[in-house]
Amino acid sequence: MATIVMLGKLADLAQAATIDLPLPLSKPLDWEGLKAALPSALAEALDDPRIRVAINGALLPNKAKLQAGAGDEIALLPPVSGG
Repeated sequence: MATIVMLGKLADLAQAATIDLPLPLSKPLDWEGLKAALPSALAEALDDPRIRVAINGALLPNKAKLQAGAGDEIALLPPVSGG
């Protein structure tokens, strides 16, 4: 199981701030696998190149390199707005 944490508009799309996601035992969760496991509206929003991803508090320089395992926390970070 991995915990997916969504912030801002991503939490609104998911209708939840967190989702507990069962993981396959045979391989780590990658970016495409994560998107496939999420609700379609949320998965589509993740195609925005401004969306950032952190795993266990460490920001990934390239979200396509995601490799998550059991017990990991994956944070999905929308672009910062404000002024």
